[in-house]
Order: sequence, then structure tokens, then C-alpha cells
Amino acid sequence: MVRFLIRRILLGLLVMWLITIGVFALFFIVPSDVARTLAGRQATPQTIALINHRLGLDQPLWKQYWHFLSNALHGDLGYDYYHGVAVTHIIAQALPITVSLAVGASILWLALGVYSGVVSATHPHSVADRSLTIFALFFYSMPSFYLGLLLLYFLYFRLTVSGHAWFPPGQYVPFSTSPAQWFQHLVLPWITLALLLAATYTRLTRSSMLDVLGEDYIRTARSKGISDGRVTYRHALRAALTPVVTQFGIDLGQLIGGVVVTETVFSLPGLGYTAIRAINQQDLPVIIGIVLFASAAVVAANILVDIGYAVLDPRVSVH
Repeated sequence: MVRFLIRRILLGLLVMWLITIGVFALFFIVPSDVARTLAGRQATPQTIALINHRLGLDQPLWKQYWHFLSNALHGDLGYDYYHGVAVTHIIAQALPITVSLAVGASILWLALGVYSGVVSATHPHSVADRSLTIFALFFYSMPSFYLGLLLLYFLYFRLTVSGHAWFPPGQYVPFSTSPAQWFQHLVLPWITLALLLAATYTRLTRSSMLDVLGEDYIRTARSKGISDGRVTYRHALRAALTPVVTQFGIDLGQLIGGVVVTETVFSLPGLGYTAIRAINQQDLPVIIGIVLFASAAVVAANILVDIGYAVLDPRVSVH
């Protein structure tokens, strides 16, 4: 178990190192004038000279990369000359919003998707199975921005016009300010992401459960008189969760990295919204910082997925 996790962590560190090389080459080698590119379109000569001095751009490339890597390892992701603050400060402001959105939505889509998949698998070819399959395909094929706009129209605009202002249009209220308003402002974004992603988990859980329910040990458990509920949720579901855990790690890592469309539709200034704004402003230090942070989130999520594998199936740890 320990050796298995060590190998996965070392592999994750290798991936992150390769990502830093790619980011450094893309933003520090390809541009003809790195300092001016990082400073932005409105940079003064003094600002450009300051960037050259701080980043050591007059030194050999290997020293520049070592400086870049050393700063990243110490949590220094650069300085945003456009807004006059550290990039880590901008990420720290946007991260709680994205984490709130990702965690709340993940709870909803996991509960909805896994439960729907179990119902479909335990009642194959029934009305419930066909209805849930249609439901999954419908939302799986729907663009996220369109679903978000539909929810805003019906659950915000129409209800507000009729005198029932239950859902706000967007924005974000910190949990420390008001837990009730924090929850209220995130309900529609949570529902948007949950409906879209639950469709994938319904299909994954259903197909995996059907395979597991046909195994010999499941038939043996039933022949011993174990109740259907215990066989389904205690034995079959645990073995069927492996592909679900894989998909969950990928989705959660991407969400922590930034949910661009959903945050834009609901005006949530999270990492995705901040990245889009930085791209429009050509604010490269912020883009670099978010790319590195998002990459680290995806790598960390995959390591957690491997830990989940070892917990769900101890046989994985020996490979």
C-alpha cells in the first residue's frame, strides 16, 4: 500500500515538473520580449526594467528556469503588474468561490448520479431504467451555458416577476458573511453543474453495476439469504465504484482548476472567471499562476483517486 502510494506521488511530481517546463517554454522562451509581454500593454519602461531585474531575464535560460521553479516551489507564482498585487493574492481571492462551487455541486451530482445508476442497474429495462437513461442523455448533451441561462430565466426571472424572489441571479456572498446567503447564491450554479455531470455518473454506475451484479460472488451472497439491499449497497456498489472514482477525480480536479462557463454565466469571480478576464487583458502572470495551480489541482485529484482505488479494492495496491 505504502509503496503503491509513493510511486503515484512520485509520478505526480514528475508530471508537475514537466508542466513547469512546458509553461516556462511557452511564456518565457517563445515571446520575443518576455518582460514587455508579462507587464502588459500599458507597461512603462520602468516597469519593464523592474521585471527584467526581478526575473533575471538577462541570465542564461537554465538560471531563469531555476529561478522560476524555485519561486513556484516556495509559493511565489509571480507578480501581477496589471493590478499591482501578487498572483497568489488573486488566486486566494478566487479560490474559495471555485471551491464552494465545486464541493457543493460534487455532493449533488454524486448523490444523484450514483443513486440513479443503482436504480437503473437493479431494475434493468424497466420504466425507471428507461426514464433515467433518457434523463441522463438529455442533460449530457445540453451545453452548460444554455442550462444555466434556462435556470436563470425560470427560477430567477420568472419567479421574481411573480413575486417569489427565492433565487438571486448570481454573484457571491462569503460563507463568513452570511451562510444563508452563501447557500442561496450558489444553489443555481450547483444545480447547473450537478444536472450536467450527474448524467455521466448515472451511465457509469449503471454499466459498472450491471457487470458486478453478474459476478459469481454476488449470486453466492444472494443464495446465502443476504438481503437484496445489503448485496446491492454493501457488496456490489463498492466494487462498481472504481470507474466512478476515476471520473470524480478528473471532474473535481478540473472544477478546482476553474469552471469557466458556469462562473461566467452566474457572475461568480472564481478561478475560471479570473482566467478569462486575465486572457482578455493579456495579464500573463495571472494566466501562468492559474495554469500552474490548476495543473497541481488535477495532479492532486489523480493521486487521491489512486488512494480511493486502494481503499475500494486492496488488490490495486499490489500492482
